[in-house]
Amino acid sequence: MLILGFANLAADGFSMAASNYLGTRAEIDDYRRIEAIEHRHIELAPEGERDEIRHIYREKGFGGEELEKAVELITSDKDRWVKTMLAEEYGLPSEIRSPWMAAGCTFSAFIVCGLVPLVPYLFGMAASFLIACVATGVTFFLIGSFKSRWSTASWYRSGLETLFVGALAAGIAYGVGVLLKGIAG
Repeated sequence: MLILGFANLAADGFSMAASNYLGTRAEIDDYRRIEAIEHRHIELAPEGERDEIRHIYREKGFGGEELEKAVELITSDKDRWVKTMLAEEYGLPSEIRSPWMAAGCTFSAFIVCGLVPLVPYLFGMAASFLIACVATGVTFFLIGSFKSRWSTASWYRSGLETLFVGALAAGIAYGVGVLLKGIAG
């Protein structure tokens, strides 16, 4: 049980981290592609791009001399101009995440949370299965509650959603295990 648990923990943690790394790299590639497009647009049609900045800031409530000062300030520096276009026109973040940091955080979080159901077995606790189920459920709920800091959902709703999805995934895994045991045994 423990050998398979730790093997699965390492493999799944790596898989999640690798996926986050690759996804973040794809985001960076897309960011760089759009950044190059905006640099090219500024080179080829600077007045059209200035008009886009003017339109963006007019929509934000700027007008008259204040609007023209904002446009002049932004367009006086090409890097600032491009970053403004990336954020305002495309909704891209001002900072690019590190793929290594994203992968490392994902792997670490997966290992820490994934150890929870193994701890009762590590210490040979009586009723290990029940303790592992309850502890894992609490962990899912806490993860979801914490996740609500970045969403509009309430902490308990987010916690319950994550608990539900996690319990469903665990139930499917358990069911497949029972099915395979019946076939093999």
